[in-house]
Amino acid sequence: MVATLPETDRRYAWKVTASSFLGNTLEYYDFLVYGTAAAVVFPKVFFPDASGFVGTLSAFGTFAVGFLARPLGGLFFGSRGDRHGRKSTLMITLTVMGLSTILIGLLPSYGTIGIWAPILLVVLRLLQGFAVGGEWGGSMIIVLESAPPNRRGFFSAWPNTGGFSAQILITLIFAYVYTLPDDQLLAWGWRIPFLLSAAVLVVTFWMRRTLRETPVFTEAVAAASAAGDGGEAAAKPDRPARGPIRSIFVDDWRNLLLIIGLRFAEALPYFLLTVFALSYGTGTLGLQKGQLNNAILVAAVLSFVSHGVFAAISDRIGRRPVYFFGAVVVFVMAFPFFFMLRSGSMVLIVLGYVLVLNLGHNAINAIQPAFFAELFPADRRYTGAAAGREIASIFAGGLTPFVATALAGSDGSRWPLVAAYVMVGALITMVAVYKAPESFRRDLSVTGTTVR
Repeated sequence: MVATLPETDRRYAWKVTASSFLGNTLEYYDFLVYGTAAAVVFPKVFFPDASGFVGTLSAFGTFAVGFLARPLGGLFFGSRGDRHGRKSTLMITLTVMGLSTILIGLLPSYGTIGIWAPILLVVLRLLQGFAVGGEWGGSMIIVLESAPPNRRGFFSAWPNTGGFSAQILITLIFAYVYTLPDDQLLAWGWRIPFLLSAAVLVVTFWMRRTLRETPVFTEAVAAASAAGDGGEAAAKPDRPARGPIRSIFVDDWRNLLLIIGLRFAEALPYFLLTVFALSYGTGTLGLQKGQLNNAILVAAVLSFVSHGVFAAISDRIGRRPVYFFGAVVVFVMAFPFFFMLRSGSMVLIVLGYVLVLNLGHNAINAIQPAFFAELFPADRRYTGAAAGREIASIFAGGLTPFVATALAGSDGSRWPLVAAYVMVGALITMVAVYKAPESFRRDLSVTGTTVR
């Protein structure tokens, strides 16, 4: 029988959701504040000897480095979470992630310590990525396993709006930072957003420490103990006992490949619009930074509505139809978005952001936590969902600003290649959705039976 929350404990489910929302806000804040700084400030602060184009590529290269560490973090923290618990693992990822971001804000510039500045930047970015690799999977799963079975998509969608709440914070903070004179911006102004992450870290740490383990994990531990497994992750009786990491590559490799394909139509447009477009729009098209920040802000605010709507629909008709719809929108909007961006019209720019992010990306992002986690059994769910998503992050996320910048060229004239790049990614996701099983009625417990 599936472990579920009684009706009187719905308040706790919302508490878990709120703590995961804050954790993911910090996760995305850390990563996106880096991306924003990489697009606007880092070429001059950490790579001053490079030309404008090469400096931008170098800054986006360090942005991508963080994604290289994320799969390792997903495997390490996922395995720990499946064996020793979701809560304690999330306390570790939160601490490492937050401190790494604060330390980036304290780094001396290239002009102060020379080559050590970009080296230390890369090291901290790797630590940041390693922790983030375990944060998303754990925070989503602790919500999923604590929510009512028939509303898993709805509850788990809210933490995944952390990217947009973080974007709102970043946009508002940089709206002030951008008003500083260039010398002050490069000297100390860019550090403000990094240091302010400490506030989110403290609040999230306080909330998370009061949580308890999920009913599903508790049931898995009990089942493993009954089987004489020493209290670790429960093994299914029809397969040899092995750890979560080995299991996902041996038993669940098809699901890992599916997740990689499923991420392209979500990650490509997100990092294209929130990172690459900032550099391309201001450097190539001559747009004001405030214009793009305002467009992102509008889409970020609307994302809370769209996430709730798409997630609720997926709880009724399934994950696959909603996911496929989002991929189609991303495919169709690839070229129109660039036409809107290049028009210079604020109305068209905002409309482009809303159509791509709120109608396309959000349809995917809202149900991704539930869809990914439901593909794996309880004893390796954290490992599978986290590792799959973070392996995909290398190809579909972290490299996007770098690849898009290289494709567009130094003068930005090859932008159609960037649009085609997004379309190919959306096609890959459509194929993955077609191949993926429907999962919204699956039981998350050890037994894995279907629920209604």
